[in-house]
Amino acid sequence: MDNEIYLTREYQYYSESDKLEKPLKLYSAKVHKDWIDYNGHMSESFYLYAFGDASDALFQYIGIDNDYRLAGQSFYTVETHINYYLEASENEPLEFTTQILGLDPKRLHIFHQMFHGESGELLATTEQMLIHVDMKKAKACEIDQSVSRILQKIWNEHEKLPSPKQKGRVMQIKLG
Repeated sequence: MDNEIYLTREYQYYSESDKLEKPLKLYSAKVHKDWIDYNGHMSESFYLYAFGDASDALFQYIGIDNDYRLAGQSFYTVETHINYYLEASENEPLEFTTQILGLDPKRLHIFHQMFHGESGELLATTEQMLIHVDMKKAKACEIDQSVSRILQKIWNEHEKLPSPKQKGRVMQIKLG
């Protein structure tokens, strides 16, 4: 991602007064012209790209900014599952929600939903497992206390939410 775009994007930041009892609404976008494939709708790779931007919005919200990364810590995605439901076309508005599905000292399990910004229809979902990394050592490490504290507050509320029906789906072709 172009660093200049990243640095100028407007983000929300965690506040003690935030209501956390439902999935977070931290990111919205429009389908860019270069996201459109030869079928005339949003290409599958750009669904992941847009979900990545939603993850970036979560990271900023919990305090993982450029300074955090420059200090040598970040989250890395280790597994992703995407479900595609409806097409999106150029310039259509997208709205995202983010739910924490699990948290431990080194891992974060999240779930994003992508909705059409006008109709509210569910377009796609992604479930992701992230690991907190000391980038200087290239090893997993515990989440910084300031970030962990915010994540724990969100998790304390999100663990009360119903699990998305797409959580933990296994891909398979059943024979016979």
